[in-house]
Amino acid sequence: MNIERIKEKMSPERGLEATLGMEFLSTPDDDTCMGRLHVDHRTTQPYGFLSGGATLALAETLAGVGSATLCPDAVCVGINVSGNHIRTATEGETVTATARIMHKGSKTHVWSVEVRNEEGKLICMVSVTNMVQATQPKDQP
Repeated sequence: MNIERIKEKMSPERGLEATLGMEFLSTPDDDTCMGRLHVDHRTTQPYGFLSGGATLALAETLAGVGSATLCPDAVCVGINVSGNHIRTATEGETVTATARIMHKGSKTHVWSVEVRNEEGKLICMVSVTNMVQATQPKDQP
């Protein structure tokens, strides 16, 4: 999935993706996209492990990038995120998320996101549901 058009719309200085240092990548497959996150002081909990919240933020944001790529004229927002944390990642590591669309409806998209550590071991499985809405004409309130 080529996400370059969506990446151009993202600010390098604003938004959660900028705050946490997320990076998004195109893939050769039409139904997947990827993201990376370096585990550092912004993304760890007090024990030095990757925060589950940061992991879910990466997955939800990545699924949003995927839905926006598939429906560039729509507004796509997350309405449900559910994750199972399998193992930890520690400060200094980089985790990679791969999102695959499981359902592409006209009103909802469902994504399966696998987050893996540098060794390729699964650290979290996430399901994300996005709502897809047509944009309002600019002259409407």
